[in-house]
Amino acid sequence: MNIPNFKCKIIVNCEINPSEEFDKVSKALNNIFPSLEILEDKNSINLISEKLDSLENIFEYIHSTNSQKTFLRNLDKNLKKESTWFYLNKQAAFVNKVVICEDSIESPLGPIKITIFSKQIDSIIDWVASESD
Repeated sequence: MNIPNFKCKIIVNCEINPSEEFDKVSKALNNIFPSLEILEDKNSINLISEKLDSLENIFEYIHSTNSQKTFLRNLDKNLKKESTWFYLNKQAAFVNKVVICEDSIESPLGPIKITIFSKQIDSIIDWVASESD
């Protein structure tokens, strides 16, 4: 996988419901984003990165399942100036699976929200959703 060197900021946010255990939500995030440091809050977990390689597991999933068009549709729909975002299913992440949600209600305990900021956001979207890796 060839990862371009675009300047970016990636923020991963996941709410922790009262019925959930911090350790299990943390494990779900670590499964998808193993190299990112967890910043915990009372009711949520946040991860921050300035490297596109943080999206490696998502990139590999998208390309191994040929779901670039679905992913591209989500990124384009949520594009606003220099940022875009998408949801992942939290329960799927817990079992080390990447499942993109089109809407937050597709993840019953709430989704994992990934927001990407960059002056080169269009190039990042093109890279992530490219037909060849």
